Amino acid sequence: MKNIKFPGRVSLWATASLFTWSLAWGGLFLGRAEARVLEAGVGQVYPRLSQALAAAQNGDQIRLHAGSYTEGPLVIAKSITLTGIGSAILDGKMKGTLLRVTAPDVVIQGLTLRNPGFSHTKDHAAIRLESLRARIENNVVENAHFGIYLSAADLSVIRGNQVRGLAQKESSSANAIHVWKSNGVLLEDNHVSGHRDGFYFEFVRNSVIQRNISTHNLRYGLHFMFSDGNRYEENSFDHNGSGVAVMYTRDMVMRKNRFLDNWGPSAYGILLKDISNSEISDNLFRGNTVGIHMEGSNRIKIHHNLILNNGWAARVQANSNDNRFEKNTFSGNAFDIATNGSDNSHTGNDFNGNYWDKYTGYDLNKDQIGDVPYHPVSIFSRLVERVPPSLILLRSFLVQVMDLAERVAPVLTPKTLVDEKPLMKSRLKRQP
Repeated sequence: MKNIKFPGRVSLWATASLFTWSLAWGGLFLGRAEARVLEAGVGQVYPRLSQALAAAQNGDQIRLHAGSYTEGPLVIAKSITLTGIGSAILDGKMKGTLLRVTAPDVVIQGLTLRNPGFSHTKDHAAIRLESLRARIENNVVENAHFGIYLSAADLSVIRGNQVRGLAQKESSSANAIHVWKSNGVLLEDNHVSGHRDGFYFEFVRNSVIQRNISTHNLRYGLHFMFSDGNRYEENSFDHNGSGVAVMYTRDMVMRKNRFLDNWGPSAYGILLKDISNSEISDNLFRGNTVGIHMEGSNRIKIHHNLILNNGWAARVQANSNDNRFEKNTFSGNAFDIATNGSDNSHTGNDFNGNYWDKYTGYDLNKDQIGDVPYHPVSIFSRLVERVPPSLILLRSFLVQVMDLAERVAPVLTPKTLVDEKPLMKSRLKRQP
């Protein structure tokens, strides 16, 4: 197998982006000694938020007091902080984008935003960012087409928001947090649900996505394309229509995420399409139709993952090469590995030192490594790839006999997809 270069520079890029963001914000606050606080809302100096926005100058803070306000669309064209006090609600009454941010260094925090407009031709959102270094924190977004939309919003922070939708059909819904052409972004501790895609990224680079929850979305919990050098850590993606799909990307790191209960005819824990030079480690894939699906994906290191109770633990298409599976735990899956390729179609895919609950070999020298190789591609999985309706025979006696015969004398399963050093014991102490 070729030497594989994995994305060690991802963390460096992400750290540099966050350091740059910190310096920019530090400089902004040092220059705000004369910043004013403008009180807006019921019984305040500015009864309407639009009036306070018109009066504000760069560096000012607007405090919107408790109440429900029918306003919008509103444009924030100055570098201000907008803070909700108590239950401060902005209701757009389905009339376009609620808050459009065109100035850099804007903070929006503590608001509830409801009912921005819907359009098939315009990307209306509760909050739309079109400038640098925004900070969107601890807001609640309800019944939005797009929840929070970033467009060329480098070095922005989206933290601690709840974005709840009521999507019924993919064709008439949009994404909870949508990021386009933005670099050095930090998204953390957000909870999104009820949209087409929970998180959607396109042309997003050198960013950090961590500790988010994306659940019960119609299509994907996470969906990104052309987004290199990003780090995804400690996120949870569960009960989404099709799981997670990542495409046309390199130098990606996915670590300590949970891909749970994404079940359906085209659902995956994660779909990897044309991904390269990446690392997937210490994740939990449980209860998905397919845990990991690889198509046209090369030079990926997949290690120390728990892959449990899925229909297919992993499907490795014939056009995926030079990938490495190490020290993973495969347990409770109907099929361990499936492929549509032959012996000659797989180049350099390496399975080494994984635990397989279906392995029945022996360990005479007691080194905790099986003395005979394990072939994770069963003859029945080969049949199902070619004749899908044959899946109805999954628990039949005939299939058990076929697989037993193939284990004794493997001649029909790919010789290149084999674990030469299967582990005898799982590192899994209890079901997570």
